[in-house]
Amino acid sequence: MSSAANKISNNYLQEEETIDIKKYIYKFSSNWYWFVLSIFVGLSVSFLINRYSSKQYSTSASLLVLEKGEGYGGIESIISEFGAYSKAQRKNVENQIGILQSYTLSFETVKELDFQVSYWAKGRINESEIYTTSPFKVVLDTTKNQTIQQRVNLSFVSETEYNLEITYPTGKNIKKEMFFGETYSDDFLTFRIEKNANFSDNNENISYFFFLNDYYAIARSYNKGLKVESIFEKGTMLKLNKSGNVAQKEIDFLNKLIEIYIRRNIEEKNISALNTIKFIDEQLNNIIDSLQKAERNLERFRLNNKIIDLSKEGTSLFEKLEQQQAQKSILEIRMKYYEYLKNYIKSKNDFKDVITPSVIGIQDNLLNSLVAQLSALYSEKNVTEYSATKDNPTMEVINLKIKNTVNALIENVNNIIEGAKIEIKEADKNISVLDQEIQKLPVTERELINIQRKFDLNDNIYNFLLEKRTEAGITKASNIPDVKILDSAIIQNSEQISPKRSINMMIGFFLGLLLPALLIIIKDFFNDKITDRKDVEKSTTIPILGAISHNTKDTDLVVQNHPKSSISESFRTLRTNLQYLLQGKEKAVISISSTISGEGKSFCAVNLASIIALSNKKVLLIGLDMRKPKIHKIFNCQNNAGMSTYLIGKSSYKEIINKTGIDNLHTIVSGPIPPNPAELIENKKFGELMTRLKDEYDYIIIDTPPVALVADALLIMNYTDANIFVIRQNYSSKNVLKFVNDLRYEKNLDKITILINDIDYNNAYGYKYGGYGKYSYRYKYGYRYNYGYGNGYYEDDNESVSLISFIKNKFPFLKKFFKKKHKKHTVNGQ
Repeated sequence: MSSAANKISNNYLQEEETIDIKKYIYKFSSNWYWFVLSIFVGLSVSFLINRYSSKQYSTSASLLVLEKGEGYGGIESIISEFGAYSKAQRKNVENQIGILQSYTLSFETVKELDFQVSYWAKGRINESEIYTTSPFKVVLDTTKNQTIQQRVNLSFVSETEYNLEITYPTGKNIKKEMFFGETYSDDFLTFRIEKNANFSDNNENISYFFFLNDYYAIARSYNKGLKVESIFEKGTMLKLNKSGNVAQKEIDFLNKLIEIYIRRNIEEKNISALNTIKFIDEQLNNIIDSLQKAERNLERFRLNNKIIDLSKEGTSLFEKLEQQQAQKSILEIRMKYYEYLKNYIKSKNDFKDVITPSVIGIQDNLLNSLVAQLSALYSEKNVTEYSATKDNPTMEVINLKIKNTVNALIENVNNIIEGAKIEIKEADKNISVLDQEIQKLPVTERELINIQRKFDLNDNIYNFLLEKRTEAGITKASNIPDVKILDSAIIQNSEQISPKRSINMMIGFFLGLLLPALLIIIKDFFNDKITDRKDVEKSTTIPILGAISHNTKDTDLVVQNHPKSSISESFRTLRTNLQYLLQGKEKAVISISSTISGEGKSFCAVNLASIIALSNKKVLLIGLDMRKPKIHKIFNCQNNAGMSTYLIGKSSYKEIINKTGIDNLHTIVSGPIPPNPAELIENKKFGELMTRLKDEYDYIIIDTPPVALVADALLIMNYTDANIFVIRQNYSSKNVLKFVNDLRYEKNLDKITILINDIDYNNAYGYKYGGYGKYSYRYKYGYRYNYGYGNGYYEDDNESVSLISFIKNKFPFLKKFFKKKHKKHTVNGQ
């Protein structure tokens, strides 16, 4: 390839890297109908999504996790003054979140709400759950087994009857007419349908069904959809959020979940107090009989012996003995507690209902600390088990801490028991000494002391236990939940989160806008056809002689039959530009060729010849495409005698010259197809003929074969003054221009120009303004604009396009829907 050709190729690559924004703006605007259709479809789809998609609602509630003693006037300090037990360490915020998100809590919630049965109404397209508006109620027979995950269809026949339809997984189908209140029973289901307050006559036109849910599955579903999180990073406020198809159902779930959570929280706090009361009641039941017996003995003794008071010495001994005996009794009660605590630790896997040491007045700091610590560890373990497995490292650490604390607590209790035993022995020793002193008193006084001692001992123990029971009751009554409800879930705070109507409509609109643009860009990117003038200009420096608009007429002879049409004006412009190219020559031989068949060279040759003939020039049109002749078809004449028969000597000069019916225009058709067209053109006789024709005619227009297919056209160009290459918009490949460049720069054919054919000005970019190369003549002068000629300068300006024609032209795939037949138009010679 020559340096000039290389230069053209480099320019082509350089320009192709840039993006012509105006070009795409023009393409978008010229294809406006696709954008309108796409936006309409996008908005329609968005509307259908908004209309028929299952709606999703989000609802929420908020809680405040309370600090110890917060907002309650220091009630816990009052309880501690009475020696009551210390409540378990309050859970931190993370623990509360873990409990609220536990599966157990969700399961208990859906069971209390009776979510086993869900009610649905069937619409024309989708199905919707009717949580609070169901016109009927399903009453299951809880004494019978029920098949879960089963759908039951029904439709109302009247106010007293309904149709029932059940299809079991086994394939068994049940269809039955039932009365309201009548029990249906088979091997899988037992229930009855009852009307409720929502029932009306309008329900008879609607189909319903109910679904028997699995409590475990629905609890998992609700638990998975429940979100609990801190409102503030360093705060103690929690937000509970749940979304679903029915807002009121999600509201009921959240409120019931919080209700059960608070109830369980209070119950857990009350377990220890209740166990304490139970323990004290058992001790009171044991002591009350002894107390009543001792009281009766004391009254009987005083009555029989008429002794009211002891002597001074007896009183002193009795007080000392009573003191020792009371101390021993308290030690014995504590010993029972130590044994209880020791057995409890060994037999229990949790520590939530243990009786704290303070209940029986034990103020051992280490013991109280270990009990509180173990209680807190078990509480932490219970919370962690909601979200962690046994092999979780956190669980392993907690279990290790529990094990160490249990060992330390058991060791501490054993030490305390040993110390208590020593104290009891010491008390027994002191009591023995006092008994010996009492033996020295008179018999009557001695007996009174023994009876009084037993009474006072039981009475003191009874009063002590009664006091502790009162304290435990106060503790129970003062228990409050660890959280406070800030906002319950209500319908006013619920919002629809899906489908988002406005966002969907915006998405539909922008997708409708984007899709055609994207398709146009992609199509243009992969399109190797010449679509506009700039495709030619950036690929070659060969002049563009003119452009021929799209032929909407039903004939190839548009110049002759429609002289005032816009396409005829295109040929006038071509004629004028040709005069500039020929630099005023009075006579000229012009070849019109193309690279491949179908680009419209014959059409352009016929009409160029016709338009030149209209200017009073004597014109001859020669059809030299002897392999695929067409000129005779356009003029509707015989092809028996023509160029091929003349060159082989079968026809005379006069026999091959044909009149066309157009003044000043004659033709020589190609004649019968010969086996050797190239050899005929190389014949000396062809050159002699061309010399004779030049003398007789002002202009000779030659319709040559396609250059890229055969060599005939290159032979013909030896006789021409100008060579016009026709390329067709949206038909000719861009590679055609490389071939034309090779002809210009490799074969040195400097008389080459380009003619762009079949331009649709309504969809073309780059043709409406300006000229073509150095032969810049504004060929669209006056076209569809008012330059003093008024509207309708061309006859086809006033042609109206029907809606059906517009649709068929813009949407070819819809043509089959229009049954009316229209005469096919000629498309620029094709």
